[in-house]
Amino acid sequence: MKSIVVFCGSSDGNDKKVTEVAYALGKTLAKESITLIYGAAKIGVMGKVAQGALDNNGTVVGIIPEFLKKKEVVHTHLSELIVTKNMHERKLLMHERSEGVITLPGGFGTLEELFEIMTWGQLGLHQKPIGILNVNGFYDDLLKMLQKMVTQGFLKQGNYNMLLVDETIPGLLTQMKNYKPISRPKWIKKEQV
Repeated sequence: MKSIVVFCGSSDGNDKKVTEVAYALGKTLAKESITLIYGAAKIGVMGKVAQGALDNNGTVVGIIPEFLKKKEVVHTHLSELIVTKNMHERKLLMHERSEGVITLPGGFGTLEELFEIMTWGQLGLHQKPIGILNVNGFYDDLLKMLQKMVTQGFLKQGNYNMLLVDETIPGLLTQMKNYKPISRPKWIKKEQV
């Protein structure tokens, strides 16, 4: 993989381990010559992952919509900064510029980005590996909810299996590099067509 988009919060949260892992992820991507694509903020978890890459001579591409430039305090020392018209254009560019996705802890926006890219994968619009870096079990309850969706027949097990989860950076990157996408989306039964 040459580029990975990282979805994460524009806040630090209150678990210091999250920001430490974010910085370490940026550093690791830089050391492995993987371009970081992210939301362009210099604050929060976003800022830490970017700084980890920049401090280690990594390439960092920030993509931010015009209206968020001031709110999220845009990082001015990136390798490349792209300002979009809106959130939809931002997410589309993140998708187009990346070969994989890693999700760190965050809020509504982080979850929205994760679920949209998972939905696109389920629909067969891409076959990129999608990973969750589950720092200190942050996503444990979400993963239980997703498994409940499988159990109750709202989500196919194969689509659930598209989501790669690990608590370590090396473990997640290894899973992503070895990822074999499902051959075709199976979310519609033949009799429904």
